[in-house]
Order: sequence, then C-alpha cells, then structure tokens
Amino acid sequence: MGRDPMCAKVNAGKQVVQETVLTQNGGLSNVFVKLQGNFPQTPVPAQPVTIDQQGCIYVPRVVGVRVGQVLQIKNTDNWLHNLHSASTKNTSFNVGQPRSGLVYSYKPTQEEIMIKLGCDVHSWMTAYVGVVNHPYFTVSGEGGTYQIDKVPAGTHTIQIWHERFGMMTKSVSVKAGAVTTADFSYTGTEKP
Repeated sequence: MGRDPMCAKVNAGKQVVQETVLTQNGGLSNVFVKLQGNFPQTPVPAQPVTIDQQGCIYVPRVVGVRVGQVLQIKNTDNWLHNLHSASTKNTSFNVGQPRSGLVYSYKPTQEEIMIKLGCDVHSWMTAYVGVVNHPYFTVSGEGGTYQIDKVPAGTHTIQIWHERFGMMTKSVSVKAGAVTTADFSYTGTEKP
C-alpha cells in the first residue's frame, strides 16, 4: 500500500492481507458455499448486496448474489478507485469512482462462480462475487462456519470455493426439520 500515501496512512499498523483468513480453531473465512442443482423458483430479493471500498480494501471480500439481484459497489474513500470485473458469463464492467459517495449498481443475469473484482488503481484490492440462481448459498464467517437455511429435504451436493484453495464438493442428506452438518477440510495443497 506504500505506493498510495492515502492507503498507507489509513492502514498504518494494520494487516490487510485477506486472501487466507484462518481462525484459532482452523476455520477458514471467506469461503463461498452453495448447493448445486435446480430448485423451485423463489423471488429474487429486492434488497441489494453491497460491497464497499473502505481504506483501499473491498469490504466484504466475498459475497453472494442471486441472478437478477442488484450488487452495489460503493466508494467510501475520498479518493479514486476503479471497479474492474473479470466475468466469463456476465457483462464485465470497468468504471471509475473518483470520490466518496459514488455507487455503481450491477445486475448479473447468469449463474457464475466466481466474478473477480479488482481496482486498477490499487492492484491489491480484490473481491469475489458468487452468482447463484437459487437462495441456497452463503459465505463462511469469521469463525469459518456457515449456515444455509430452509434447504429442501433430500440428497444435495454442496460446493465450496476459496480463492486460494479452489473448489470442493460433498454430498449430504437433509431431513425435513433437522440440522445437517457438512464439514470441509482443505489440505493446503489444492490449486484454485
């Protein structure tokens, strides 16, 4: 961050590397988790999902949105950022946000795991967006845990994705009204 004096100043003394965030118990944050398969259509949430550019960092780093749901990317910093998406299935964008208060809205039209966001001004700024056509997805939290609510009963495949360790899948059987646990373990040798 030393190349940008404003970014260096707001992050002085902080660790800002977010690629791999491990907890004391070995949990891994920022893992995108989704069920694979086709499910009955449900309404797309009207509430947008928001990523903020704060102190030259995307917050949060990993999010999920539904196909057709609005993703808002805002700039809280009072200096230039550039939003640049790398999408293989949705329309890519490359827009400048030169000051605080600007918001860019984007509505993906196809499922995609994952869309990478970057800032061409600050090369370390990275975020990821998982786009899913059903409501059965989440991102692991600070403790490395996740929860997907209201999963239909039956056998499902859970897919996880992490920017450094890649994808894994696991089959689980869900019983109506019951809590089902599915733990994953990366070995550290995986390649994205």
